[in-house]
Amino acid sequence: MIAEFTIIPIGSGESLSPFVAECLKIVKASGLRYELTATCTIIEGEYDEVMRVIGECHKKVRSMSRRVVTSIRIDDREGESNAIERKVRSVEEKAA
Repeated sequence: MIAEFTIIPIGSGESLSPFVAECLKIVKASGLRYELTATCTIIEGEYDEVMRVIGECHKKVRSMSRRVVTSIRIDDREGESNAIERKVRSVEEKAA
């Protein structure tokens, strides 16, 4: 499955990079495939692994901020692997 998530600390100012950096450390340590974008992070793996990582990120940001809003969007398809790269490549091939 692929999960796209965004964690927004409320009332912590304009720059979110310190929060994103802490989450990125957690995501990297998980060993899951991931892609960091300008507005979200996408991770790929089994449901329990993905949700554990997102939960750890949420808790980390919450420890840094009094209020946090976490949004998750899941694309779960049976038998799919390497989906992040495959989906991007498919679009790029069609756009060429």
